[in-house]
Amino acid sequence: MSLVLEIPDSVQEALRLPAGQQTAELLKELAVALYSRSALSFSKACELSKIDRLEFGRLLARREVPRHYGEEELERDWQYASGE
Repeated sequence: MSLVLEIPDSVQEALRLPAGQQTAELLKELAVALYSRSALSFSKACELSKIDRLEFGRLLARREVPRHYGEEELERDWQYASGE
């Protein structure tokens, strides 16, 4: 199942982004906004933004958005440290 967002033509035309980058940039903006509100976990925000974890972390740092460290991240780190 997917969620489709409709952006009015007038808004799309007003975006100060190259036409070929609009979708990617809007996905990043949405991912950062939802992550900053704790509406998405770090891994799901990465998935939404379609960029890897390292790059998404850098994006958050550039935007001065603090990282949330919850159970999901702890579990992932524990699995990594355990060699799983």
